[in-house]
Amino acid sequence: MHKLFSGALRVDRLSIEIAGLPAALDGTTIVQLSDLHFDGLRLSDQMLEAAIVASNQVIPDLVVLTGDYVTDDPSPIKELARRLQQLQSRLGVYAVLGNHDIYPNGSKEKVSLALDQAGIQVLWNQIAYPFGQELPIVGLADLWSREFNPAIAMSQLDPSVPRIVLSHNPDSAVKLQNWRVDLQLSGHTHGGQIVIPGLGPVPTWYQTVRRSIPKQLRSWIPYMREEHHKVVKHWEWAQGFHYVGTNGLYVNRGLGTYPPGRLFCPPEVTVLTLVAQPNDPAIASSRLAASSRLQPKLVGRLSI
Repeated sequence: MHKLFSGALRVDRLSIEIAGLPAALDGTTIVQLSDLHFDGLRLSDQMLEAAIVASNQVIPDLVVLTGDYVTDDPSPIKELARRLQQLQSRLGVYAVLGNHDIYPNGSKEKVSLALDQAGIQVLWNQIAYPFGQELPIVGLADLWSREFNPAIAMSQLDPSVPRIVLSHNPDSAVKLQNWRVDLQLSGHTHGGQIVIPGLGPVPTWYQTVRRSIPKQLRSWIPYMREEHHKVVKHWEWAQGFHYVGTNGLYVNRGLGTYPPGRLFCPPEVTVLTLVAQPNDPAIASSRLAASSRLQPKLVGRLSI
């Protein structure tokens, strides 16, 4: 989609404190890209190139991709995968699939194969150790997949070891409260696409308005029927950092744009710097206490 409708790309930089992060990993940088929707309509060549350049300029330790590489047809994935080979990082590129990558039938295999052939490791209820055993990366099946089952991977991990979880749909954070998740990286929402300053993403207050209308009347009001709003249940997590219980969740606004476009919701490249928490036994022993919630620090924004 043309920049006129999508807005300029923005690079958001955050520092995230991780309890128990080894000193050797303090300062580790991770770039997150999400929701490319490479289909000739929703992502321009210029936006894709700008995102790749922005990522490479960071010289990250790791790049993670959090799903929806295509939209309704998997055939463009070969060209997208070829272009994503330009991504540079010290420890490689890891990915999970989104809902658009697994439907229709056969898409999952085609998308996974193309990414794999491009040197991008796709995780599907699997664990990877690019940083070693002290900081595993978990990649989950999409929430809407029949194979979504976090226990397959999460139950293998030592609860004392910090971990990062890649999961396309932020609603999966509800189920993930059963385990320790130091940082969940998601996309899917496109940040709500249309944001009203002072009110937030339109879908967030849409839900509030909708719930205030009696069920008997909703069917008579356009866009208020149940079937018209099924992207996520938790629009309050549409973008940015949130705590879900004691777990950290970051939701990327994505690169692709659906019509009619974006408003005050620019496409995003996220640069995350992992920071070890201060060596305070009280903090380490109270991970399950609300008092241990340390807000991430937004260290910079750059529009391209």
